[in-house]
Amino acid sequence: MAIPALTDNYIWLMHDDQGRAVVVDPGDADAVEQALAKHGLSLRAILLTHHHHDHIGGVEQLQRAHPVEIYAPRDPRIDHVNQRVGDGDVVELFGPDLCLEVMAIPGHTLSHVAYAGAGYIFCGDTLFSLGCGRLFEGSPEQMLASLDRLSALPGNWQVCCAHEYTASNGRFAREVDPENPDLAERLAEVAWLREQSTPTLPVPLARELATNPFLRIDQPALVAWAERNNVAGSDRVGRFAALRHAKDQFRG
Repeated sequence: MAIPALTDNYIWLMHDDQGRAVVVDPGDADAVEQALAKHGLSLRAILLTHHHHDHIGGVEQLQRAHPVEIYAPRDPRIDHVNQRVGDGDVVELFGPDLCLEVMAIPGHTLSHVAYAGAGYIFCGDTLFSLGCGRLFEGSPEQMLASLDRLSALPGNWQVCCAHEYTASNGRFAREVDPENPDLAERLAEVAWLREQSTPTLPVPLARELATNPFLRIDQPALVAWAERNNVAGSDRVGRFAALRHAKDQFRG
């Protein structure tokens, strides 16, 4: 389940029938504690994708209250960790029973990781619905390679992003890919969900592959957009960099 936190974050929580739970990127400990109490759950593990405070800010408080394993990338900016992980590692949890592959996905930050498995992709701030994260530390080449890795996962797996950015991302996506019928359908769905104050996530990866311009960088519509913006159609990294720069400047 998605626990709303802070301004627009989601903390992801998974649990089994015995009430054993794991959370991903708990930036707000109080929000996690309220969800645990509401559903009668006990916290068994914490997974962290990167060092930004809105993803790790609740870890110290949760660690004091719960004797849990805390998994995080090898980054000294992340404290209170007892299990450091990197690309290719496997996180195997027992209660809830989960087996998740750790994937290095630099771009938003250099040490960013995703946890993928059991039909879920916990991708932090690298991939958003209809968008992707800002390049605070990495290069366009790194970010594009990270998105390519995520794109290769099974299409029916659920993308669990860490922010409710879908509506604002969608306004930009419509500007650069206006003739995409799948995008139009997704935008209508997003508008209805937000009217109900319902999360737009998770979303199947296949849906993102059909609608997210940052995952469609090789599609004719995005090649044509790049050429209209004086980017060589044969340069996919250049297309991606131009698209990310345009999103950074977008005020729609």
